[in-house]
Amino acid sequence: MLSNNGKFLIYASNQHGRLRIVKPAVAKAAETLKLRIEVAQTKKPLPIYVYYRSECSEEEIPVYCDWGKDGNEEDVYHAIKNMMFVLSFHPKHSALQTIRKEICTLT
Repeated sequence: MLSNNGKFLIYASNQHGRLRIVKPAVAKAAETLKLRIEVAQTKKPLPIYVYYRSECSEEEIPVYCDWGKDGNEEDVYHAIKNMMFVLSFHPKHSALQTIRKEICTLT
């Protein structure tokens, strides 16, 4: 069951092969943190961006960008985990504060 912790937004072009690496990493983090995922297609072949948006704010906070670099699903997953941990200390993100323990246990 999903909670009101927010969601991850993935922005990528539909031509982007790296989405096969990024999307499963985001899904793994989202499942543990009980966040939703939304994928938005862009027309330009830009790097893949992942943002976090809480339910109480329309602000999108960048948590990952692939910058067109080679990497693997585990690298992407750990980068997202680290950013979510940092965000959990921000007073605007009280929902993340309540799940900080889950963020720490992401493996």
